[in-house]
Amino acid sequence: MIDRYALPELSEMFSERRKLELWLRIELLAVEALHAAGVVPTADWKRIRATATEVDPVRAREIEQESQHDIIAFLRSVTERLGAEGRWLHYGLTSSDVLDTATAVVLRDATGVVEAELGRLVGVVRRLAIEHRHTPMVGRSHGIHAEPITFGFKVAGWYAELLRDAERLVRAREGIAVGSISGAVGTHANVSGALERHVLDGLGLTPDAAPTQVVSRDRHAELLTTLAILGGTLERIAVEIRHLQRTEVSEAFEPFGSGQQGSSAMPHKRNPILAERVTGMARLLRGDALIGLENMALWHERDISHSSAERFVFERALGVAAYATRTLGDIIDGLEVDADRMRDNLEQLGGMVYSEALLLAMIAKGADRQAAYRLVQGAAKRAWSGEVSFGAALRADPAVGEWLSSEEIERAMSLEHHLAGIEVTYRALVLDGAQEPRIADAPLG
Repeated sequence: MIDRYALPELSEMFSERRKLELWLRIELLAVEALHAAGVVPTADWKRIRATATEVDPVRAREIEQESQHDIIAFLRSVTERLGAEGRWLHYGLTSSDVLDTATAVVLRDATGVVEAELGRLVGVVRRLAIEHRHTPMVGRSHGIHAEPITFGFKVAGWYAELLRDAERLVRAREGIAVGSISGAVGTHANVSGALERHVLDGLGLTPDAAPTQVVSRDRHAELLTTLAILGGTLERIAVEIRHLQRTEVSEAFEPFGSGQQGSSAMPHKRNPILAERVTGMARLLRGDALIGLENMALWHERDISHSSAERFVFERALGVAAYATRTLGDIIDGLEVDADRMRDNLEQLGGMVYSEALLLAMIAKGADRQAAYRLVQGAAKRAWSGEVSFGAALRADPAVGEWLSSEEIERAMSLEHHLAGIEVTYRALVLDGAQEPRIADAPLG
C-alpha cells in the first residue's frame, strides 16, 4: 500500500515483523502441543521456549537469497540459535500450514479494521438520513427530473445498502478466519487433529474441514469479492455526491478546507476530489476481486501460482477498502447540503414532476390510460416550449377539464402527497432518531 493512502494500523498488520512473529508463534504452538502429547522432551521444549523468542529479519532475508524459500529461511534463522532441540520445529508441518494460518490471522484482523470504518460510516449516514427526512428535492431517473423525494430518503437507500455490506463483511471475516495444520497434502498423516486444534485455538481460528495442502481459495475470493461489492456501494454514493455538486445542480458539496485549492489554473474551482478518489479506489477493488477468483483453481492439492499475487492483493484490497470507507465517512460527516437549492430545482419544471399523479387521477375518474397520458404529455410539451406554464396548460385544456377540476389538479400536484409514502422506508429501516443499532442488529432493508 502506498504511503499516501496507508492506514498505520493496517500497515503494521501486514508488516514483515508481524508476519515473522506469527510464523514463530505457530511453530511454538505446534511444539507445545507435541510436548503435551509426550513427543517432545520437556528439556527440549524449555530450551526452545527460552531461546526462540524472536526472529532476526535481516538474517532470514540473507538465508532466503540462497534458499529461495521464505519458510526454510525463517526456520534456519531460528534453529541456528538452537541445538539439537531445533529439530522439533516444523515437525510434521508443511510450509502452507504456516503461511495460510498466519495469513488467516492477518486477514481476520485487517477485515476488522474495515468493519470498524464501515460501522462509523453507517452511523454518519444514518444521522444524515434522519436529519434530512423532510428535506424535499427532485428525484431523477436517466439524469432527468422525475418525481419529488426527500434528500433523507435518498440517503436512507445508502444506509440500507451499507447495512447489507456490513452483513456480508461479517460473513467474509468469519469465512477467512480458518487455518490448517494438516501436513503436506492435508491428510493429517504426520500431524494430529489435536495438535491442529491446539495451534488454531491459540490463534482464535477454526480448522478447515477439508484442506488440501492449502486452505481452499474460495474463502479468500469471498473476502475480495465482498470488498469489491462494498467498493461498489461506496462508489455509488460518491458518484451521487459528485453529481449533486455539479455547478448546474449545486445541491450538496463535500467538505472544502479554508486553505484548500481546487485547481492550479482556476482559483474559483471547488472540485469533489474526495468523492472522485473513492470512485477510483472502487475500480481497484473490482480488479482485486478478479485476482481472488483467478486464484481459486490451483493444481491438484496445491501449486503456488496464487502466491505472488497474494503478496500484493490482500494488503492492497483491505487497505483500499479501509481508506475509501474512512474517506467517504469524512465526506458524509462534513457534507454541506443546500436545502434551498434542492427546493428550487424541484420547482424548476413548474409542476411537471407531478405528471404521474395527474395521469392516475384521470384514470381513477374513468379516463382511458393512453388518452389521459397524451393529455398530460401534451400539457408538458406546451410548457417545455415556453408558451404556457404546465398548470395553466392543464387548466386551459377542455379535454383535461372533462376529468379533473382545477381543485383536483391542484390536489394531484401536492408535494405532501408525494412525500408521505417515504415513511414506509423509514419505518422499515427504523430510522426514527432512536439510538443507533449495532450493525449486527440493524435491519437489512
